[in-house]
Amino acid sequence: MKTRTVGEVMTSEVVEARPETSFKDVARLLDGHRISGLPVVDHDDKVLGVISETDLIHQQAFRADHGRERRFRMPALRHAARAAATKATAMTAEELMSTPAITVHPEQRVADAARVMERHHIERLPVVDEEDRLIGIATRRDLLRVFLRTDDEIRQEVIDEVLTHAMLLPPQSVFVSVNDGVVTLEGRLEHRSDVPLTIRLTWRVDGVVGVMNSLTFRIDDTRPPEKHPSHRLDHHWLPER
Repeated sequence: MKTRTVGEVMTSEVVEARPETSFKDVARLLDGHRISGLPVVDHDDKVLGVISETDLIHQQAFRADHGRERRFRMPALRHAARAAATKATAMTAEELMSTPAITVHPEQRVADAARVMERHHIERLPVVDEEDRLIGIATRRDLLRVFLRTDDEIRQEVIDEVLTHAMLLPPQSVFVSVNDGVVTLEGRLEHRSDVPLTIRLTWRVDGVVGVMNSLTFRIDDTRPPEKHPSHRLDHHWLPER
């Protein structure tokens, strides 16, 4: 089954910073290009880290509070707090960026990239080639493009890829309708075990936001076969002569 890859939805023209890029220049890049983050790369275009607008806001907030807190005796900062304070006083992209950078490759599935974003609570993923050089960036907005497919496109892929190619079902055995990305499956399959499999494969089609199941089955192959009593012949022993 064909699924969209990161390379198909990523943005190829990437706004990037160098390690020596100043704080103000990073802010200008974000504001000028109306983006919320950017990767930091070295002179070989290898990704060193990522900067988000949140990093800049934290830095400014720390500076605003720093003068007020110095009036009071504060307990010794813990290691994590000291690290945050160091980052908050950053003057260059290298000092400001979050490391290590979490990246993806262009051949990875959009669904996999989305899971990485959710797991790490990030908004963007630099896309790198086999030598870890930056070739693009994938944002949450880029990944959402898969949901812009029309209902007709989704329906045709369910029929072609799921029912015909994967499940080997004869034409017209299952009726497929799609409304706003919600797929409804109606029909009768041969085996009960085919029903959940068909639903799972339908969910994997790009653009599907829901699956309504109205499938039935002819044979319940999920139940163990009934045990029938064996028919044995009685042995009649002859008396010894």
